[in-house]
Amino acid sequence: MAATGDPLLIKRYASRRLYNTETSDYVTLEDIAGFIRDGREVQIVDLKSGDDLTRQYLLQIIAEHESRGENVLPINVLTDLVRTYTTQAQTVVPEFLQMSFDMLRDGQSKLMENMGAMNPMSNMPGFEAMKASQEAFMKAMTGGMGNWPGTGAGTTAPPAKEGRGQDTSEDLDDIKAQLADLQDKLSRMGK
Repeated sequence: MAATGDPLLIKRYASRRLYNTETSDYVTLEDIAGFIRDGREVQIVDLKSGDDLTRQYLLQIIAEHESRGENVLPINVLTDLVRTYTTQAQTVVPEFLQMSFDMLRDGQSKLMENMGAMNPMSNMPGFEAMKASQEAFMKAMTGGMGNWPGTGAGTTAPPAKEGRGQDTSEDLDDIKAQLADLQDKLSRMGK
């Protein structure tokens, strides 16, 4: 699904089923999470009332991931968020969180740019393996959010190698092999 300027419109029917207006089929919360990971903006509206339910469903997606043990938000952060709903900080926190995520995305982008071809380290043996490992690490740490340089707007994953799909286990094995090769080369350089 290509990223476009308009958000993907999902309509919630009275039966609580979610309907993708682009593909004319029903979707699940996990499907919606996938659209977002793929770089799409999503808007969920109640068909009857027209109310925007996007925030409610995004919170539900986060709650489901957290309940499955995919913990991203530390307890102290969750506690502080609950506190903000009852304090004057309620007006400052959303802006602060948005700025923090923007800085994280910008930092990720600059890190990837610095590891690009203009970097004098790019001629070092094993540099490509190190770069691939760093990209995988950044993706894991940020949950795939933000754009990867050189892959176009709205994409959240590093480009696939030519001739292969994005088979996660195969990519992970490849990265592990490249990392082991890099470590071996570095240990030989140190002798």
